Amino acid sequence: MTTATIAGDALVQEITIVAPAERVFAALTRPEELVRWWAVEGKVRTLAAECDVRPGGAWWMVVEGSCGSGGPHKVYGAYRKVEPPWLLEFTWNREGEDYPESVVRWDLEEKDGITRARVTHSGLVSEDMRQRNNGWSMIVQLLEAWVEGSRR
Repeated sequence: MTTATIAGDALVQEITIVAPAERVFAALTRPEELVRWWAVEGKVRTLAAECDVRPGGAWWMVVEGSCGSGGPHKVYGAYRKVEPPWLLEFTWNREGEDYPESVVRWDLEEKDGITRARVTHSGLVSEDMRQRNNGWSMIVQLLEAWVEGSRR
């Protein structure tokens, strides 16, 4: 089950995943996994990804079909905080768009092999930006399905 909230300039999405935090963190930081789970048939597909998982390291994904663009576009940024397997924070930009840079933060908490994952996308300073980045509910569900080993 997922829960979502909007707080000022941030969208917050939470989900419980039946898997250790190490497994969830790996799915968020391994390019070979991102291109497999960040996809919905007929809606969005990740074509390529790269992750230099260290503070200051760059990340990027080429995504097709999301954000109303249809064609491939690049989302990218740099890692700010990397504390495996509990915290991952990075900047978020879309190539070719004039929106200010925003920040995505994943907080993971584990108890008895069950991970509570919270993603906070902040710096969404306008309603247009909040609408443009409101897909986290779908993303956390895709992550859950991938990590738990079953696509829904």
